[in-house]
Amino acid sequence: GRPENDFYPTPPIGTMALMDVEGFVGDIWEPACGDGAISNVIQLEYGKRVISTDLEPRNFGTQLNFLLSDSLLAPNIVTNPPFKIMQEFAQHALGLGCVKLALLGKLAFLEGQERTSWLEESPFKCAYVFRKRLSLYRNGEKMKNSGMIAFAWYVWEKGHTAEPVIKWI
Repeated sequence: GRPENDFYPTPPIGTMALMDVEGFVGDIWEPACGDGAISNVIQLEYGKRVISTDLEPRNFGTQLNFLLSDSLLAPNIVTNPPFKIMQEFAQHALGLGCVKLALLGKLAFLEGQERTSWLEESPFKCAYVFRKRLSLYRNGEKMKNSGMIAFAWYVWEKGHTAEPVIKWI
C-alpha cells in the first residue's frame, strides 16, 4: 500500500515547527516538492524564495531527479525525501556543497551502525524531534494509523564540527 516514490505531503505544522527554530540565509531548494506542501509554507508564511523540483511533480514545481543533479540550485535544502533513500539524499546534498540541509524523517533514522558512523563524520548539527507526532497523509488522504510513527527534522550545516544535539519541537 505504499505510494510510488513515497508521496507523503508534509503537514504545514511540520514545516512551521522547523522554520520557527532554524534560520536559513538565502534561497531554499525543495527537491522533493510533491504538491508544494513545504514550499508553500516557506514562501507564504516565511517570505523565503523556494526553488521547487521533484522527480514526479504533482502540479507544482519543475521535474528534476535530485539524485542525478550535478549543481546546487540554492544554498539551503529543506525537504521530506522518500524515507528509504533519506541518507542518499543527505549525502548527495552535502556533496553538492549545500550550506544547510534539513530533512524530515523517521526518528529511527538515528539507528544503525553504518549510518551512525556516517552521521558522526558528517556536519550533522541537530535532530528536532516532534513532541506530538505528526499525522502524515498518503497521496493527500489521512492514513488510518497516522500519528503512529515518530518523526524529526535532521539538520546538517556546512562546517559544523561539534557534537549534534537533540531538541524537541
